Amino acid sequence: MLGAAVFAAVALAQSTASAATPAPALRLPAAGELAASSLAVRAAPSPKARLLRVLHQFQPDAQFQIVLAIHATLGSDGRWWYEISLPGRPNGQRGWARGDLLDLTPVKNRIVVYIHARRIEVRRISDGKLLLRATVAVGKPGAETPTGRDFYVQARFVPNDPFFGAFVLETSAYSKLSDWPGGGLAGIHGTDRPDLLGQAVSHGCVRVSNTVARALERLAPLGTLIDLLP
Repeated sequence: MLGAAVFAAVALAQSTASAATPAPALRLPAAGELAASSLAVRAAPSPKARLLRVLHQFQPDAQFQIVLAIHATLGSDGRWWYEISLPGRPNGQRGWARGDLLDLTPVKNRIVVYIHARRIEVRRISDGKLLLRATVAVGKPGAETPTGRDFYVQARFVPNDPFFGAFVLETSAYSKLSDWPGGGLAGIHGTDRPDLLGQAVSHGCVRVSNTVARALERLAPLGTLIDLLP
């Protein structure tokens, strides 16, 4: 009887602990917005870890801050934490944020730009199906397109300037120079000079034909994963 009682108590404790920290059902990578006005991003999944950055729900241009989560783990506080890709300099920086402060949904597609080959591909993450392949223009010598994995689409818009073509994806990657006013951003956008596609002529951005830009409008919602490979 005593053994049965102990077993029941242990089972109850395990059940309670499981209920307190349920495994995240979310398929990663996942992207979305902040569920709080600000978000502390730390060097490890712990509220006591070194603070790397504070993200705010709205960016300076009043657009929602988009985040991309690539890994999940239980933190020292018993909560689920997500490792997120941090936008901006330095490229490739990662940090950990509390999962309950994020509103995320699984990412459907991945954009891959092969810089040396001057090629862009979009594939569905669930099965790797190729959805788009096209020729691009990339950064010229001294203003090379940045490289790295797990960047993402943080804004989308129809530009007023024909230089940017039919549609623009603003990425979380930064370059030494940029076609953007003020510099810094590495975007993927259409062009009014399709004759330059296949060359290294931009200030760090990836230029595509306007037909491809319109396809990206459909295939690349906010949070879409982007790999910029050599």
